Amino acid sequence: MNTWLLHRGAKPCLFLALCVPLAYLVWAALADQLGANPAEALIRSTGDWTLRLLCLTLLMTPLRVTTGWSGLARFRRMVGVSTFCYGLLHLTAYSWLDMGLDVVDIGADIVKRPFILVGFAAMLLLTALASTSFNRAIKTLGAKRWQALHRSVYVIAVFAILHFFWMRAGKNNFAEVAVYAAILSALLGWRVRSFWMKRASSPR
Repeated sequence: MNTWLLHRGAKPCLFLALCVPLAYLVWAALADQLGANPAEALIRSTGDWTLRLLCLTLLMTPLRVTTGWSGLARFRRMVGVSTFCYGLLHLTAYSWLDMGLDVVDIGADIVKRPFILVGFAAMLLLTALASTSFNRAIKTLGAKRWQALHRSVYVIAVFAILHFFWMRAGKNNFAEVAVYAAILSALLGWRVRSFWMKRASSPR
């Protein structure tokens, strides 16, 4: 498996796979296959894929450590940037299709509705991570500050779950929220456990 992950064709294959959801949404929109409320379908679908890719991004390190597949490290940046891209599409769909790109109304909506506020905060943090996801940013910020900034991905995960929870609260539908919360809690728990194990084993 690790040999395949290190193959030069693995990254293009992953890129194409990450583009499949977007390609389907574009096709569905052009073919009028998004249902009775296309705007809501686009907003919800791009949000769902942002959350899925966020889970996949956070899974990369635990999977690499537990399996020994070092080649997974090559893909974390691409998946992380794709998470940002789908999040940006989600924000754009909301701003354009739901709010008509009215900046005043969007600002008022962010202040008025908590689930919009935490979603917007998560997007700001994602933007910070995406804009510093390149090697030059590591040199500019320094490794320690860069790592500290990129640990905010777990804050983003918490905000994303709150955004999803409050959005579904109006319909009293929490089944999917519980699944994503369980996945992200397990991934965060793994990270906390690894941190304390390293701290306990390090020389005082």
